[in-house]
Amino acid sequence: MDNQIKIIQCKHENGFELAELRARAMKPSLETVGRFDEKRVRSRFLEGFVPEETFKIEFNNELAGFYVIQQKEDHLYLNHLYIDPQFQGNKLGAFAINEIKKVAKNKKSPIKLGALKQSRSNDFYQSHGFIHTHDDEFDHYYIWKH
Repeated sequence: MDNQIKIIQCKHENGFELAELRARAMKPSLETVGRFDEKRVRSRFLEGFVPEETFKIEFNNELAGFYVIQQKEDHLYLNHLYIDPQFQGNKLGAFAINEIKKVAKNKKSPIKLGALKQSRSNDFYQSHGFIHTHDDEFDHYYIWKH
């Protein structure tokens, strides 16, 4: 079947390929703000990688992206959502957000997240119903409530 999207629970051995995907996806935004560091972009992800919280997005049986969703006391925290640049434009991010929203509705939890200032992801999250709550030095923060 063409254009098949699958969400798959990650395993420990997926860490390095996900770190590489993250580096490719974040490079343009981090370069825009003068913060791209070839090693740090990978190590920062790998230091906190928890396979049980991480889900691969496959498109036609190829790794196209991933997200990390963490259960907090009173909300779900979307810690990462990246689509490999070569797969962007296939509505994979929207598919992933809709899957995450289903989990949040089942748990009766809001979703919170942070997005790098000057990143195109800010428009993406707002277009999917996330409301801006506050900022810090580098990020905008959002919440989605069902």
